Amino acid sequence: MLSKIKVFVSQWWSENPLAVILFAGLFFRLLAAIFSKGFGMMDDHFLVIEVAQSWVDKTDYNSWLPKDGQSIPTPSGHSFFYPGLHYLLFKFLEFFGLKNPQGKMYVVRFLHALYSMITIYCGYKISMKIAGEKIAKQVGLLLALFWFFPFVSVRNLVESACIPPLMLATLLALKYDKPKIVIYLLIGLLLGIGFNIRFQTILFTGGFGLALLFQRKIIQAILVGIGFTICAVAFQGLCDLIIWHHPFVEFGEYVRYNLANSRTYFDQPWYNYILLLMGILIPPISLILLFGFFRSFKKHLLLFLPSFIFLVLHSYFPNKQERFILPIIPLVIILGTIGWSEFSEQSKFWIKRKKILQTVWIFFWVLNTILLCVISVSYSKKNRVEAMCYLAQKNDVQALIIDDSNRDDFQLSPRFYLRKWVPEIGISNSTNKDEQCNNIFKVKKDKQPNYIIFYQSENLDQRKAEYEKHFNLSYETTIQPSFIDNVMYKLNPNNVNCVTYIYKIKSSKCGN
Repeated sequence: MLSKIKVFVSQWWSENPLAVILFAGLFFRLLAAIFSKGFGMMDDHFLVIEVAQSWVDKTDYNSWLPKDGQSIPTPSGHSFFYPGLHYLLFKFLEFFGLKNPQGKMYVVRFLHALYSMITIYCGYKISMKIAGEKIAKQVGLLLALFWFFPFVSVRNLVESACIPPLMLATLLALKYDKPKIVIYLLIGLLLGIGFNIRFQTILFTGGFGLALLFQRKIIQAILVGIGFTICAVAFQGLCDLIIWHHPFVEFGEYVRYNLANSRTYFDQPWYNYILLLMGILIPPISLILLFGFFRSFKKHLLLFLPSFIFLVLHSYFPNKQERFILPIIPLVIILGTIGWSEFSEQSKFWIKRKKILQTVWIFFWVLNTILLCVISVSYSKKNRVEAMCYLAQKNDVQALIIDDSNRDDFQLSPRFYLRKWVPEIGISNSTNKDEQCNNIFKVKKDKQPNYIIFYQSENLDQRKAEYEKHFNLSYETTIQPSFIDNVMYKLNPNNVNCVTYIYKIKSSKCGN
């Protein structure tokens, strides 16, 4: 039986490699869609999901929209395009009766899993066009099965969501060399969609246009510019005009804010992203891919220049976060694989040492497969999500106290899962708890917090005792982090993936 399966898979791989690659990629992305609940980072939940659901519920929890009677517009510097799509999706789902937050997120992750298949398909076709089937197979497998791709693909990260239109635009430009008006306008529109999702992809678009100009494709570059402008104006410009009465004010505020806060968050050295790529792409294969990527700068300019400009300017900018570099990783893999193949096939040293390369690739695929199987089914930020799911079953939640007093700042609660936009009072290590508790008594009784969420077990008894001076507390439940969250917390206690305790405030020890 096993031998027949092996023969079938081998024959299928030989005759339909792209189908096998797409099936493998979809399999792990569907696993992630089903089992990888929660969210990966703050932005893929709080800047997308919370925003969209609050709009559906006719509120604006993070004050992105102008208020009635507001005289001075105060845009936040965020594109409404991607959250707006989720707003429409949630409205659609609720129209058909799906209001459960976890149910909605299954749909969101499933749609993202399907959407991300565009990247795999385009990567295979780009590699086939440039280097032939052998390299296309290798690239396709890497894009389908790299350990973090399924997990990232089903998240609501704008850095991940902008990749498919960028990849599709690149494929079309390679496929159609002559200046066909409709095709190159479409390429511009796709790059515009990438911009509407993630403003920073304008760097990629700029590199794309420069590459066309260097290749003396003037008409193509002009058509791409027209298509990009149409898309940017139609979505970003028009949306801002309707909301703020001025076009592109969100983009302008985004640029202003980032320049003003370039060192506020993560001030990292210029080589940070190079080290990151060397790490997450698994050494020593990562070194091979980076070597191949930089080696290909002349021969494959249309792929290299947009990615290179994106990498250089992000490396120059002080604020560096891991997710920022995601949009170009597929092209780093494509060019890295092609560039290394072209080099190794001409290198006398590597021609004589093919067994070393085979060993390196075996090591890569073993380690990558282990990580892939673990990460693809990981429930990320389980403690924070399940805390809200638990409280969602209660009908009496008025407001919350979030005690994160072992840290400098408290972690926001994903109230999308609570299904209520109740106020929350955050307590960090700089908060005067007695003063804060006394202030609570000044609030109307039906608006006072009646649940406390404690993050982390450290100093729990002492922290709890500080509240018991003011309130009568009763224990509700303890929520354990997921396996991967627990590992991340033990590796670095600065991670917020920790044991969570929920207590109910039964009564106050002081009257209003």
